Amino acid sequence: MPEAKGIRAMTSKARELTSDQREVFLNSALNGKETQTLEVKRVSGKMVGKALETVCAFANTLGGDLFLGVEDAQKARGKDRLYGIDENPEAVDELLRKLETQFRPKIEGIVIERISCVLRDGHPGCLLLLRVPRSDKVHSIVGDGAWMRGEASNREMSADEIVDLSYQRGVRSAESEPVDVDFDLLKTDAWRLFLRGRGLSDTGIPDQLYRIGLAQKFGSELRPVRAAVLLFADYPGALLAASQTRADVRVFHYRGNAIAASEVPNLIKPPKTLSGPIYQLIAQTHAYVLDSLTEGLTLVASGFKTLHRYPERVIREAITNALIHRDYRLNQDVHIRIFDNRIEIVSPGLFPGKISAATIQNAGSFARNPLIASHLREFPDPPNVDAGEGVRMMFHLMQVGNLYPPQYREFRNQTQQTITVTLLNEERPPVWTQVSDWIDRNGPIGNGDLRQIAELDTLSASKLLKRWVEQGLLEHNATQGKRNRVYYKPSVTDEASARRLLSTASDNKR
Repeated sequence: MPEAKGIRAMTSKARELTSDQREVFLNSALNGKETQTLEVKRVSGKMVGKALETVCAFANTLGGDLFLGVEDAQKARGKDRLYGIDENPEAVDELLRKLETQFRPKIEGIVIERISCVLRDGHPGCLLLLRVPRSDKVHSIVGDGAWMRGEASNREMSADEIVDLSYQRGVRSAESEPVDVDFDLLKTDAWRLFLRGRGLSDTGIPDQLYRIGLAQKFGSELRPVRAAVLLFADYPGALLAASQTRADVRVFHYRGNAIAASEVPNLIKPPKTLSGPIYQLIAQTHAYVLDSLTEGLTLVASGFKTLHRYPERVIREAITNALIHRDYRLNQDVHIRIFDNRIEIVSPGLFPGKISAATIQNAGSFARNPLIASHLREFPDPPNVDAGEGVRMMFHLMQVGNLYPPQYREFRNQTQQTITVTLLNEERPPVWTQVSDWIDRNGPIGNGDLRQIAELDTLSASKLLKRWVEQGLLEHNATQGKRNRVYYKPSVTDEASARRLLSTASDNKR
């Protein structure tokens, strides 16, 4: 029989791991509990359906690792859990075949690793590891619904959850939905500026918006879509309030490095609300933030003022991205918080597509709101080039300015899902570049590693690590003792990413 195409054919071609990598993954499979990104399954006929659900759930959540040939931790311990895939090769073959045919849409990028080992009975055998990436789509199983991953198990998504995930991933966007707003309210200076930028004359706003995808037919009636209101209305937030959409910017300027937990807020001045069509709102917000930074803050004891050193283009790009790529389905404004030691730009929504905090510097562009992005660039002197280079520019200019790179954090498990970009107002020590590169190549770093890299004593290394944790540049497991404590970047706090770093470390040590 000819060998099947696709993933099924990879059973014999699966990458054989090195001894170091085998040790890492075997420890992960045998010693770790099942989590949001890790599951093990003994091979049986009943395994196939459950394994498909796990693969679907991993793709729809954060990605993850599925080990085949391993018994549940509640039924056996240690190496007694190693049954291997030869216990039921037909079931493995069926699963690998169905990975190709049973998902809608197909899940791309699944990687199969072969892990040779000694099984529970002392004979040689192997496990299979299915490494499932976080997808930029929403997947379902033919005849078995769509699944998502919880803390350590799968559950079928409801219709509302599928819709919600479609918005989160950028498969759907609120910008393209028609809204009940009068076309006359869009005949503004911004609209006339847009026409001039495109070299068009005003022949009637409803028809022109319809022809460029900014209006839709709602029954027999033509209505503007949300993107048109955001691009052209003088007060889009007020007009969209009825559809539960906020579209303004709120700026908070605090005294010190934290928000005081007291009855009297430690604000230098009252919060500022900025509103307007996106083209003007970006410029307006940028100017206001720069004015606030120029004012500085007089320190009571010393009489000196805080000097903010962020490149202007970096601030403008962060504001531009927050307004263009935010999730306009959410009833939240963009918040900008200015502290003595940093600026935080908080954008409603989560990373769309396959973009994450770990990959954003090199991931390229993914427009959650393509209508806004494509039409905004048609204005004279547009704030966005729409070439996917803005984030790379931010990292480059912060490096040139000898500052820490922008810190991206995604906050999922809270009432308001947001992305926060933090710009630190502090010159980075030369050693940080070496430490950051070391973590990228080798995984979590310890005090001893830092002492070797920077030729520091134990106390100096501890102070640096503590400082980087306070700044949000590094994190550690609080349950670890100080002697064995290791530190990692916030963008790789999930277990699957940590394991991938360890496997990369094994590659680099060969």
